[in-house]
Amino acid sequence: MSYQALYRVWRPRNFADVVGQTHITRTLQNAISQEKFSHAYLFSGPRGTGKTSAAKIFAKTINCEHSPVNEPCNECDACRGIQDGSISDVIEIDAASNTSVEDIRDIRDKVKYASSSVPYKVYIIDEVHMISTSAFNALLKTLEEPPNHVVFILATTEPHKIPLTILSRCQRFDFKPISNQSIVDRMHTILEAEDISVSSDAMETVALTAEGGMRDALSILDQAISYSEETVELDDVLAVTGGVSQEILTDMVKAMHEKDVQHALGRLDTLIQSGKDPGRFVYDLIYFMRDLLLYKSSPSLEGLLERARVGESFQALTESVSIDWIQDAIMQLNQCQQEIKWTNSPKVFIEIALLTITNRYHEQEQTASSIDSEAVTRLTNKMAQLEKELTMLKEKPVEHAQPAPQQREQRKPQSRGAKNSYKIPIERIRDVLRQAEKAELKNVQSQWANFLSKLKTTNAPAHATIQDSKPVAASNQALVVSFKYEIHCSLFLDNQETIESVLVSVMDKSVTIIAIPEKDWTQLRTEYINNQEKTESNPQEEEEVQADPFVEEARKLVGDDLLEIHD
Repeated sequence: MSYQALYRVWRPRNFADVVGQTHITRTLQNAISQEKFSHAYLFSGPRGTGKTSAAKIFAKTINCEHSPVNEPCNECDACRGIQDGSISDVIEIDAASNTSVEDIRDIRDKVKYASSSVPYKVYIIDEVHMISTSAFNALLKTLEEPPNHVVFILATTEPHKIPLTILSRCQRFDFKPISNQSIVDRMHTILEAEDISVSSDAMETVALTAEGGMRDALSILDQAISYSEETVELDDVLAVTGGVSQEILTDMVKAMHEKDVQHALGRLDTLIQSGKDPGRFVYDLIYFMRDLLLYKSSPSLEGLLERARVGESFQALTESVSIDWIQDAIMQLNQCQQEIKWTNSPKVFIEIALLTITNRYHEQEQTASSIDSEAVTRLTNKMAQLEKELTMLKEKPVEHAQPAPQQREQRKPQSRGAKNSYKIPIERIRDVLRQAEKAELKNVQSQWANFLSKLKTTNAPAHATIQDSKPVAASNQALVVSFKYEIHCSLFLDNQETIESVLVSVMDKSVTIIAIPEKDWTQLRTEYINNQEKTESNPQEEEEVQADPFVEEARKLVGDDLLEIHD
């Protein structure tokens, strides 16, 4: 077979060809040129970022006949022999298939022998994290103090699986994912040399799909070249990768935002039926939403967009959606992405995510509309009340204005020394206690947290006056509420109408709230209980008192509060 894949033909042969890892290649070049390189290295990072390629270039550079140099010449016998694998002193080992203690002992036994054709013997152990713990232990001493002519280079994608005793004996270099722009630039160089025509959109999509791996990018590009006719276009890349075009993504987002559930689900079904990968679709949609959010936040961030291309349709979509909606949609899609990893029915979870995004936005609109309508109604009623009071004040002087009946009952005349004084409606509270039912109080207590939460969103100042209170007694039509501070009782009266209207919406029935300071409630409750016990302990005496005509006449004259009965 004469044909070789692009990633094999264009495997880096110099440090300059290792894309996107300048922080590593420069350090290694300086160490080699100054002859201060270490005896053991650990190269870690994602797949396809140049770990084993850099290890092989390192082996060529230290063994080059022109060393010390920054780059191998690739022309001398040593460089050519290491490149084609004919020199046995540079040993590449796949740790995935050589994990036992015996394999490591074989290395340890051969390390002491000098190299045969080049100055340094180099062991390149790929996927070193696959070695067993006992094999690592067998390698420890050799790795710490190898002969002067030996260099170990360990490569892995999972450095966290390597024992710390091994890590401490190596110089560690972390290879990072290659940027999309660096991948595109490298592909430009390769395509010019191969005389292959590829559109810019296609190359950018290949770079995005590769997720930071140069080898993956060249493999996808190779596959798209085989699939296409003359020029590799975006549709060719989407066909081989299972990706979705920006036109479809724009249409999908627009349908969700406009609450067109039928169109959104229909488009999804068409994509799945045409063979598109469900996971890839969610991935593309998340990145498209991300680009939408960046451009919506600031158009100057166009250079950071990875999935979307700015056009008329993209700009129109940006103007129609809100930042909050995009953020919520990304969160829903991210959750969907996690769920479809563990299911055999990914389409179901994607449909649920699309419905959630669409319906949640619709519900938020309805809630906002409802809140706005309620606020307008309250403000209208308040303005009508204020206009009525203003008319009354114009007709009568302020000094002749009389307080409302409820205010006469619950307020004291305010004096300079008692600006926030509050008159407790004792008789009304006693009436509630006589009619109180434990079931009514439990019902109110179970709904109290929900009531406070709704009141806070409706009227924050009113919520502030009642947040430090608790229901203490309840009848069918009234509720006694104990306030921590007396001043809050007075402030409550200013917001009583609003507070009771919210309570009605929560309890589904009209309830009158009667306020009392906490310390006064304790005293009043104790007195009421004591009176009840006395009445229950001597019912015959109570009947005699009730039957006495003189007592009845005295009660009519002075009332129960001032009446005292002695034998």
